[in-house]
Amino acid sequence: MHYLLDLLEPLQIWLFQALVLPFMYEAGLMTWADSAFDATGIFLLALLQIAVVYALLRPLELWYPAEAGTRDGHEVRTDVYYTLFYRTGALPLLFFVTLGPAIDAIQINLRARDIIPPNLEDLLPGLNNSPLLAFACYVIAIDFFEYWRHRFQHQLNWWWALHAVHHSQQQLSLWTDERNHLVDGLIQSVWMATVAQIIGVPGTHFIGIVFLVQLVESLSHTNVRLHFGRWFGLVLVSPCYHRLHHGIGIGHEGHKRGCNFATLFPLWDRLFGTANFSESYPRTGIRDQLDGVNYGRGLLEQQLLGISRLLAIWHARKQATGNN
Repeated sequence: MHYLLDLLEPLQIWLFQALVLPFMYEAGLMTWADSAFDATGIFLLALLQIAVVYALLRPLELWYPAEAGTRDGHEVRTDVYYTLFYRTGALPLLFFVTLGPAIDAIQINLRARDIIPPNLEDLLPGLNNSPLLAFACYVIAIDFFEYWRHRFQHQLNWWWALHAVHHSQQQLSLWTDERNHLVDGLIQSVWMATVAQIIGVPGTHFIGIVFLVQLVESLSHTNVRLHFGRWFGLVLVSPCYHRLHHGIGIGHEGHKRGCNFATLFPLWDRLFGTANFSESYPRTGIRDQLDGVNYGRGLLEQQLLGISRLLAIWHARKQATGNN
């Protein structure tokens, strides 16, 4: 990540001086200049990532699609808007930076009471001498908590009311990963950033983890007939594996509310009994869409309907509590 940021630094400096800095000066925000400079670099890195993802994955969708046929241009454009908003906005990175002082204050308070919260480098001292091994360990730890976050999104009805925005896309593509309700996106970002701060992930490693997760999730949502085989399919989530998670009648069914929740490593699904390694490419979406339930056409409608579903659940729960 240092190498990529160094390559982009001349463009980062130009963009910051030409556009960002004058705006901040006029708005009286110069105390945030250092953070804005870092954010400019992350913004450029995000644009580079989006360009690389499109250049690599779009040909796969055209060459060997899992679902052939005419794409709904409006739905695809909506997902592109989501992608540009979430990835260039870098919400997890924002919360990682802003939550840092709060997490530090909590840890200082705990240490004053002789309570020492462990982090990975305390548990595995050898990580201090091997940045690559440390990065790998942090990736595994983050992915473990991401698996459980995803399980909760399906298990908790109020969270599913928001997460359903993501599953309502009936035509998966390389853009689909970031199709999320804004509130859901904020919760996800706070979740990942908090976990990273608690286990002591260094800032540069965290940037690398976020971008690795985004790359794999772009691949896993791609409309391509691609399975990683019997052995490598156990190592990394493939488009086939994740498509089953989005499959109608498969991805949000049963007492575990679905299957294949892992973000990077199917290992977690195997360990906790939620793995489905079938090599099939089902139709995607939510079962009640077949009955005409509307989840919104366009970003604004999807957001409003998500809030409406959430309020309906809270209202029903309040009524049930009152009746008891």
